[in-house]
Amino acid sequence: MNQNTQARLDRVLAQLQLYEHPLLDFSARAKGDGVEVIIQFKDSAIPVHTYYFELHPRDLDHPQFEWTFQRQLYDALHDYLIEMFIRTPQDRADRQRKGL
Repeated sequence: MNQNTQARLDRVLAQLQLYEHPLLDFSARAKGDGVEVIIQFKDSAIPVHTYYFELHPRDLDHPQFEWTFQRQLYDALHDYLIEMFIRTPQDRADRQRKGL
């Protein structure tokens, strides 16, 4: 891993240390020249997927990174929680099959 990538990863890891959630764990790893953020559900007994999102070098190197990171993290959390739905009103065929 080159120095720029390591510095970017360290910057993300430092930001993630500022966040604590009762249901979710946060981590990150280098991916190419960027960083991949990983969001995992703490209770592994509940079968939900792990969520990943990438931060690109231009975002990681931006002077306002700390502010934009929070927005990206919150957007990812929203997407992750929405993806956890087992059934939604849009699942019409499934509802009809179950007589709902």
